[in-house]
Amino acid sequence: MKIREHPELANKAAAWFHEKWGIPQQAYTESMEKCLQNTSAVPQWYVVLQNENIIAGLGVIENDFHNRPDLTPNVCAVYVEEAFRCRGIAGQMLDFVCRDLAGMGISTLYLLTDHDSFYERYGWEFFCMVQGDGEPEASRMYRHKYH
Repeated sequence: MKIREHPELANKAAAWFHEKWGIPQQAYTESMEKCLQNTSAVPQWYVVLQNENIIAGLGVIENDFHNRPDLTPNVCAVYVEEAFRCRGIAGQMLDFVCRDLAGMGISTLYLLTDHDSFYERYGWEFFCMVQGDGEPEASRMYRHKYH
């Protein structure tokens, strides 16, 4: 579900992302408020629900806390609850987001991760190493071009 089309989910989603990633809930709330203003394609936030519970989600922001501001926008906060993993949910979310942003004129997305083979399964390509803010080691930056 697109948060921009379901503003009633914004507070619940902000709390859920905070719980998963430890980033202050206020940061998610502010980003989702910008998303709801519909003034630009970025930021965007998405969740997957089962009944009333969020079981997965991700966002798209300008920069996912790294030293390459030219690599933008970034898919971030990709998370699937453990009980729902290995069912293709992450791949479906990534495809959904790529199509959604392409519809808004953004065909190239970036994603910062420590995973070294997961995203290739879904059409993402390793692009380069980048330095995450406050991270001792460089992380992998992936790129996806929607055609």
